[in-house]
Amino acid sequence: MIDNRIHVYCMPGMAASSAIFEYINLPPDRFELHFLEWTIPIVGISFTEYAQNMCSNIVHENVVLLGVSLGGLLVQEMSNFVIVRKVIIISSVKTRYELPKRMLFARYTKVHKLLPTGLISNVELLAKYAFGESVTKRLSLYERYLSIRDKSYIDWCIDQLVNWECEKPCDNLVHIHGEKDNVFPISNITDCLPVANGTHTMIIHRAKWFNENLSTIILE
Repeated sequence: MIDNRIHVYCMPGMAASSAIFEYINLPPDRFELHFLEWTIPIVGISFTEYAQNMCSNIVHENVVLLGVSLGGLLVQEMSNFVIVRKVIIISSVKTRYELPKRMLFARYTKVHKLLPTGLISNVELLAKYAFGESVTKRLSLYERYLSIRDKSYIDWCIDQLVNWECEKPCDNLVHIHGEKDNVFPISNITDCLPVANGTHTMIIHRAKWFNENLSTIILE
């Protein structure tokens, strides 16, 4: 039996599990979703090498890579190693020039190495790193989405983010961005599909928008 469905591989953001995609529904006769998960990087591995290793989980051809936040950076790197139909990034950046000034500042001062990442067992602090917002009222919700609480992993992720060297967007890229994203402010973003009132966690809280629009975006 020939499978004519489009296979969409979904990569969550830093420290998050694929549970963040639990409300995303695409027509099953046209699409199949596959969920990727972060693993603890081996010591000294580069972002590019990590991306290449992640590609071993892709078992279909001409796939769509969809990534959220840091996962958006990762799927762009992955597109160098697999044939893709489209790359979709959400709440992310296309190049290092779209990183906010505080991250560029960290690149040159290394101030990010002073962050208290040893406290990431504190879910509220981890959510602040991963989602960019206070989660006091939704602590149990975010505790379910944040799956990795390893200090070495968080340190590695932050370092890869602030030192990302990409200067040109990859081919066949679609960038979906919330107008109220407080991790990557939209004022710094060019050429994106804006989502009104969308925050950095809109993949969870604005799932209805994605369910209404994502199929068309993929097929365009």
